[in-house]
Amino acid sequence: MTLEVITADLLDPLTHGFFTRKGGASSGVFAGLNCGRGSSDQSEIVDINRARAAAAMKVAPELLLTVNQVHSPDVVHVTGPLTGTLPRADAMVTATPGVAIAVLTADCQPVLFADAARGVIGAAHAGWKGALSGVLEATVAAMEGLGARREGIVAVIGPTISQRAYEVGPEFFDSFTAEDPDHSRFFANGKGDRLHFDLPGFGLARLRDTGIAEAQWTRHCTYSDPTRFFSYRRSVHQQEADYGRLISAIRL
Repeated sequence: MTLEVITADLLDPLTHGFFTRKGGASSGVFAGLNCGRGSSDQSEIVDINRARAAAAMKVAPELLLTVNQVHSPDVVHVTGPLTGTLPRADAMVTATPGVAIAVLTADCQPVLFADAARGVIGAAHAGWKGALSGVLEATVAAMEGLGARREGIVAVIGPTISQRAYEVGPEFFDSFTAEDPDHSRFFANGKGDRLHFDLPGFGLARLRDTGIAEAQWTRHCTYSDPTRFFSYRRSVHQQEADYGRLISAIRL
């Protein structure tokens, strides 16, 4: 089976893609293109999947870079292969041609950034914790540090959990409105005291508030399409032992 890669016109002409689970070598709950080394999938199979994604990005496997994601606002500048212990961070930026920077997700937002005119790109893993703590703003600032101009940066949010599938409790709501009461606009009422959080809506608002040129979401829901996407929340609801990780990448 061939890989399925979702692209966005906004990021053209740069090579990029939000990979679905289709076309991978994994089986069972990981069936398809599981690229998560942090999963309990067989490491050699994950390496095969990552090599397939690297080939689609037209880079060697060692130049498809990911970090140790920890739901932080931290960004690292990369220029080549990462050896040894991976940096603990949730975003990367680079101005080095031929290096593909990538993030792994399974409901959280994968966000790809580009200032193609100035040759600077970024990639961020933005779950609710990272988005609330500023990983998107930090990525834009780090790109500026490499010569990008804020008004020249575009960003695309890839497949993520949609509002209708993201049920949360009142304590979650409180953590957001404690920072800014206006954050209540990203919540809709559910059953009882449950609410539904609009993660991509929140991500788009944070991106647009940075003053970048344009931001959009591909409008794919990870939870609602099990044939195409892995989903942490769906795996919990189905009482599965583990879950696969999707990869999203961009290169100059």
